[in-house]
Amino acid sequence: MSYWLGLMSGTSMDAVDAVLVSFESQSLTIHATHSLAYPDSLRQRLVSATKDHGTPDEMGELNTLVGQYFARTASELIAQSGIAPSNISGIGSHGQTIRHQPSGSAPFSMQIGCSAFIAEATGVTTVSDFRSRDIAAGGQGAPLVPAFHKWLFGSQEQDRCILNLGGIANITWLPAGNRKPIVGFDTGPANALLDAWCLDQTGRHYDEDGHLASEGTTHQELLASMLSDAYFSKAAPKSTGKERFNLDWIRTHIKRFPDLTPEDIQRTLLQLTVTTILQQLPQETANMAVYACGGGTFNTLLMNELRMGLGSVALATTAELGLDSQWVEPVAFAWLARQTLQGLPGNIPEVTGASGERILGAIYPA
Repeated sequence: MSYWLGLMSGTSMDAVDAVLVSFESQSLTIHATHSLAYPDSLRQRLVSATKDHGTPDEMGELNTLVGQYFARTASELIAQSGIAPSNISGIGSHGQTIRHQPSGSAPFSMQIGCSAFIAEATGVTTVSDFRSRDIAAGGQGAPLVPAFHKWLFGSQEQDRCILNLGGIANITWLPAGNRKPIVGFDTGPANALLDAWCLDQTGRHYDEDGHLASEGTTHQELLASMLSDAYFSKAAPKSTGKERFNLDWIRTHIKRFPDLTPEDIQRTLLQLTVTTILQQLPQETANMAVYACGGGTFNTLLMNELRMGLGSVALATTAELGLDSQWVEPVAFAWLARQTLQGLPGNIPEVTGASGERILGAIYPA
């Protein structure tokens, strides 16, 4: 049996998630999982770097430190699994996104976490830097997981929309039987603004179950101000990140409403996530179901508001399709590493806007 290992840390920057998986023709088996939370000191440095505050020395150190932390996570997972490194065909590391700027005259997407340390520590060939080749081909470099969604979740009978509720929300629309092209893009913030405001106001890294938001009321004028951001009406292909949607973005909008409570602002931010997702979902809903994944699935209020907004369209998590919502993205990067090492493309040009299919990633041999 051939095993593959995926490593992922999203824009929430809370932990490195690792999964050991094997792939069959159109299915997979998870053999082990592991999460390793970032130390507060490292997380604070990473957050500062996303605000464009990193000197060359700081960025170099963080690239090594994150690489070492990813290596530790992978090594601990391998040890816990009891599977020999020699039986693992490859590791796919997403790295830690620091900046995502896919437009302009010098487009780039920066994920740090030097994979040489992962390959050195584990003795397993490691693939990373998946986004650069797609960007070089004229694409956004994101989202990349729709190719994996198509492989695993595509159906002949049902239109499926895979909704990832990470720091940023993205959707993948999988028309039944491939009758139409796949659609995938970032809709805007999911947890990024909710987490940023909660941390600023309470010191907690996230609003557990939406408790803070549940104590407030949506402020319609503030919501309208936020919805006026040009990103939401921009046509796909499109992708975004915390360089756009962050605490400063919130403050820009709330300064016109000085009397709002923190709870009302949190509730309005949650409604922003819900509204921007609902407004950008496919209009063909008669045969569609939505399957959510990512950290936002643990926010009870967010899921309830989405369910209410979807009306007759069913909402479940990807667990209903056989893959726990927490592990979709790390499994996706294990799958992308397999694509790379087998000489197969990992992007969908219709999603990213690239000029064609490309083999993605930089390879660090064992």
